[in-house]
Amino acid sequence: MRLLFLMVEHIGLIVGIAFLLMRFTAFRKLIDHNLDLFTILKLSLLFGIFGIIGTYMGIPIRTGTDSFLWEPRFNPIGFDEAIANSRVVGVVIGGLLGGPWVGIGAGLIAGIHRAMLGGFTGLACGISTVMGGLISGLVYHKLGNRRMVSPLIALLTGAIVETLQMVIIVLISRPLENAVELVQLIALPMILANSIGIAVFVTIIRSVVQKEDRIEANQAQKVLHIADQMLSYLGQGLTQESATAISRLLLKTIGGSAISITDHEKILSHVGEGDDHHLPGHTVLTEATKRVLQTGIMSVPKSVDEVHCTQKGCPLSVAIIVPLKNFDKVIGVLKFYYKNPKQIKPVDIEVAQGLGDLLSHQLEVVGAQNQAQLIREAEIKALQAQINPHFLFNSLNTIVSLIRTKPDLARKLLIQLGYFFRQNLNTSLHNFVTLKQELDHTRAYLDIEQARFTESLSVQFQSEPQIDNILLPPLTLQPLVENGIRHGLKGLEKTGEIHIHAKETQEGYALISVKDNGVGIPLERVSELLRRPIESQEGTGIALYNVNQRLISHFGEEARLHIDSTLNQGTCIWFKVPIQQQGIIS
Repeated sequence: MRLLFLMVEHIGLIVGIAFLLMRFTAFRKLIDHNLDLFTILKLSLLFGIFGIIGTYMGIPIRTGTDSFLWEPRFNPIGFDEAIANSRVVGVVIGGLLGGPWVGIGAGLIAGIHRAMLGGFTGLACGISTVMGGLISGLVYHKLGNRRMVSPLIALLTGAIVETLQMVIIVLISRPLENAVELVQLIALPMILANSIGIAVFVTIIRSVVQKEDRIEANQAQKVLHIADQMLSYLGQGLTQESATAISRLLLKTIGGSAISITDHEKILSHVGEGDDHHLPGHTVLTEATKRVLQTGIMSVPKSVDEVHCTQKGCPLSVAIIVPLKNFDKVIGVLKFYYKNPKQIKPVDIEVAQGLGDLLSHQLEVVGAQNQAQLIREAEIKALQAQINPHFLFNSLNTIVSLIRTKPDLARKLLIQLGYFFRQNLNTSLHNFVTLKQELDHTRAYLDIEQARFTESLSVQFQSEPQIDNILLPPLTLQPLVENGIRHGLKGLEKTGEIHIHAKETQEGYALISVKDNGVGIPLERVSELLRRPIESQEGTGIALYNVNQRLISHFGEEARLHIDSTLNQGTCIWFKVPIQQQGIIS
């Protein structure tokens, strides 16, 4: 019983280390990182060191006596000695969090170290440590690579691994009578203490991760709510009325002492403390704001001198100032004011920057919608009105869901989203774009759609480079691809496939096709799709009709769309255009 109490005390130290490690962001990110080779090596080393610490925190026992020492042993042990230890805690945790390779790696590190310490159980303990890492890794694999196992699973895994260690000691260690005597002494204390320690270790990690997940989920939900509300205020762009409504929304949902929005010269809105002198319509007062307007770089002034408001006695001494941009041009700032530097947390800075970027993107989208009213071709206006809002919100939902688990992919999708909308805007300025620009625009759209549908969407591009610069009406390919995804692949149980081919024919045409393996189109509906707009539950139902009419308008009847479709096998939409004088449209 005394040995059990000593083991529990030593386990407490290990669990304490786990609690401290979970305070460090770098450790938490390491647990959630993709299991590439470098991450596996780092996790193996980390939990292998945990195992070594568990060995050194163990209690030396000499067979043939009922005594054991309180002090840990850091030097090689005698042949007739063994160690009642918590080595498997680190190794099993490594396997449960990182899988078989991490478990084996940590087991090898801790197991080799234990074997090198000596004693008649050295080899048996080394082998059992590696086996423990493998077993815990297989549990991780069996449970479907879950992010975090339950404390009960961790408890049972620990008990099984420790029981196996006792069996291996009896089978391998010699003399046999010493091995049996040792197992009778240490089996129950080590199985109980270490399995409980593993369960507590997992509970600590699980509670911290779940708390962070709840916080991030709340933040994401809050940001999406704000995004939805802000977009509804921006119908006429960034005006004093829309800026005031947005400032009130942000002050209510985000908090702080005051929220302010400016354009490049004057204050558009100020809600909260200091509204007696930060008046809408007046020129920008603070030097910190003027610097951000000039540099386009976010600033976090944390003193009255840094904010430098020209009004004496201004209560606003701290701020987060985020530039608002329209195609990389600074058009204003979004400001979060506070009274005390201690009120600003790192998450507040990240949220402020994210909201500034979101508002900038929304202003670009609103600008696109307003510009669409000036487009000479009504068809393009209809297409842009169909694409922008739905695609924007679907994309934002996808990106928000990836920010924690796959930050690199989330960053890539943001870049692609920006490129997509920029190209979407540029279409209003030209009658023609190059095939390469159309393909790049479509590729940006498909990158985001693939992130939404993960492995259920496969995309293939095949284009001959000699026709990259042929001219097409803007928004020709992307609506065809979107039509294939939204209608052809909807509800498909197998992996959806989109093939985009562009090649030169012997007759001097560019033959371009978009093919899917979806549900197909009924024959009676095919002829209707190109003759008139069709009512659709999703979108305006004019995409195919629109593209077809513009192709015919620019290139004649021979450029019309052709639809080849077989039910439950897929659809191919193709057209051909003459290879005319080529040029790059900026």
